Amino acid sequence: MTLSATDRFDQDAAARGLAVDVVERPAADSLQEAAALLRIDPGDIVKTLVVKRHDGGFLLALVPGGRSIAWKKLRTVVGVNKLSMPDAATALEASGYERGTITPIGATGDLPVYADERITGRRVALGAGRHGASAFVDADALIAAYGATVADITDEEPARS
Repeated sequence: MTLSATDRFDQDAAARGLAVDVVERPAADSLQEAAALLRIDPGDIVKTLVVKRHDGGFLLALVPGGRSIAWKKLRTVVGVNKLSMPDAATALEASGYERGTITPIGATGDLPVYADERITGRRVALGAGRHGASAFVDADALIAAYGATVADITDEEPARS
């Protein structure tokens, strides 16, 4: 029997002893709107991005709001020469979650997790494995639960005009 994304999420969080608060929320059109809806700082929203390794494997990168992957930095930390973003179908296949819902919690494939150092010491919101929900969790507990590698792996996103 295949578990639903919600059941996978709940079971993985429980198995790891990870305290997670899932809140329902409306869709947002921007990081700032999402932060306002959740009543948090934009930097406390963490995107979980599926990244493809040159050898065909995958990893998860935890990126705080307002920042993007710094490819050179991430390649150095991972110890590879080539990384890329897979298409949406490949990200779903690799993680078990659709884009916009991806989270390490309950992700399939036992993917290694790389967390940007800026999320440490914070309570963050990340994907909850389904649309219309966010998962609030202590970033340090999340990092510990997944044995995540913590490093400077992002750059500030350029301002949009």
